[in-house]
Amino acid sequence: MIYGSVCSGVSAAGMAWGPLGWRCSFLSETEPFPRAVLEQRFGAGTANGPTLYGDFTQIEGWEDGPIDLLVGGTPCQSFSIAGARGGLDDVRGNLALEFVRLARRAGARWFVWENVPGALSTDGGRAFGTILGEMVDRGYGVAWRVLDAQYFGLAQRRKRLFVVGHLGDWRGPAEVLFEPEGVRGHPPARGETAKEVAPAIGGSLADGGWAPRIGRCLNAGGMTRSDYETETLIVGPRGEGVRHMTPAECERAQGFPVGHTAVEFKGKPAPDYYRWKAIGNSMAVPVMRWIGERIEAADKRLDATSVSGRE
Repeated sequence: MIYGSVCSGVSAAGMAWGPLGWRCSFLSETEPFPRAVLEQRFGAGTANGPTLYGDFTQIEGWEDGPIDLLVGGTPCQSFSIAGARGGLDDVRGNLALEFVRLARRAGARWFVWENVPGALSTDGGRAFGTILGEMVDRGYGVAWRVLDAQYFGLAQRRKRLFVVGHLGDWRGPAEVLFEPEGVRGHPPARGETAKEVAPAIGGSLADGGWAPRIGRCLNAGGMTRSDYETETLIVGPRGEGVRHMTPAECERAQGFPVGHTAVEFKGKPAPDYYRWKAIGNSMAVPVMRWIGERIEAADKRLDATSVSGRE
């Protein structure tokens, strides 16, 4: 599979799909720090790496020709319940429509669009309906589902909306996102999360006497916010109060290798704030790996069905 990525961030897709043998044709990111990560970790913008663009709405063509899949998580602020929820009236929300238009322009058979669950209910659901309408009008059959990172082996509760599209048929996307009868749905949540996720955070916490307690989601706020309903925090057992997770712990919680965002930025090691923000804005790597594996299987089945039909 050859894929393009927009709103690439620090490329959870690249980490997830590289081991599958997929090749990245191009990346697109406007923020300076994530661009530094893409350059130093994936060789983006170099002679042997994928092309690195800025504003993806300005992409008209590229040297490698058509792609098989386009992936992107356009800005969520216009859909998040923590924001003003401007929906498609917000220029950031409108990028969802631009994403679909680029997918069709690039000749992508598949796409994966990610956002917050609030995208389903913004403007009474009309915004999401408009986005789906654009996808269908561009020739894609689609399926969507909210997936929670805690069920993919990660130490956080993080629900995100994923829409998978395939040219001409909704059955492929449905095959990707939904399990057969009998294995459908998530396992029941239990009250033992803190004990279960401790090894995922890392031995350094245990060595320091810390017992992790994970908030609802890791976000991009870093230390600039005190939103205890959504911030990912670690609480010490001896009344050392509350501390924020280190960048390395955040990387583990998202499924990245430790040090993925520890790059040089503006001539010196990147400050923690930039790392927190980039990791919090990213997708969860194991979730993207699961989606990629299922797209690969569905694509092979669809291709085999097409060949059989021609015969």
